[in-house]
Amino acid sequence: MSALDTALHGLRALIADGALRPGDRLPSEGELCERLGVSRGSLREAIRMLAALGVLETRHGSGSYVGELRAADLIGSLSLTVGLLPMAGVLELTELRRVLEPHAAALAAARIDADTVAALDGILTEIEASDDFEEHSRLDHAFHMTISEVAGNDALTSLIDVLRSRSRAYRIPDAHDANELKRNSDAGHRAILRGLAAADPVAASAAASSHVAATEYWVRLYTEAEAAESSA
Repeated sequence: MSALDTALHGLRALIADGALRPGDRLPSEGELCERLGVSRGSLREAIRMLAALGVLETRHGSGSYVGELRAADLIGSLSLTVGLLPMAGVLELTELRRVLEPHAAALAAARIDADTVAALDGILTEIEASDDFEEHSRLDHAFHMTISEVAGNDALTSLIDVLRSRSRAYRIPDAHDANELKRNSDAGHRAILRGLAAADPVAASAAASSHVAATEYWVRLYTEAEAAESSA
């Protein structure tokens, strides 16, 4: 184990074991170095890494403190690396979405109100009228994240946001395929909304599962095509 790994493991252990709680100020560098058996350089790098992940908060002139450690925030920090995934990684994320988004839709169907249904209907009307990729991506994301937020689980919402962050940036290069995907996507959105409006968790979940499965089909198709080209 490298010195950096030792410092990271040591700091994580102090937090996980409750020796350092949310809002606590970290002990001095000297004390931590002695306790963890690492150099100041390794300790500082470990603190910087944990700060980037939202675990620690460094305040200029005051020191470093343990963050709030909210599940949603820590999950959200994954977006720093998820955005780097290649196409094969997007496929794996889409497979995870097939599990999570139907669950979110089912929860939302039991909790949604008429105003939110109307707002979602308005978003879909804009999506169906738009042929601009960036606008469609923004509205599509707003539709799905609204559903996740209504579901009422911040950690679930954050995870779905992270998983969607990479796939929503991918554009299918073939115009005909892209148009077909949009038609299927528009129909899938409407099916999800019907389930939500009817307060039917089963229908909303089934529609969300079918919707993500359709996306997965196209991602898998292009992933396999890219792999074939690479091996040719």
